[in-house]
Amino acid sequence: MAKIRFHIRYPEEKIPEPILYQIGHEYKVVTSIRRADVRETTGWLDVEFTGEADEIDKAINGLRQKGCVVDPIELNVVE
Repeated sequence: MAKIRFHIRYPEEKIPEPILYQIGHEYKVVTSIRRADVRETTGWLDVEFTGEADEIDKAINGLRQKGCVVDPIELNVVE
């Protein structure tokens, strides 16, 4: 089982949508929000994904298809 952290940026029009909740139900991953800043016009999350590596890859692709920008985080950046 893998644990990988990502920085996710939401486009303004997607902020009201429960995208991370949807990803947790569409793919076999557990999401843990480590840090976040969500406002009316911008939003970002630092999230740790736990699951099989291929499921995490699918979940990241799903986030990108929903309009999010996803970048990996170095392991010790978020505690």
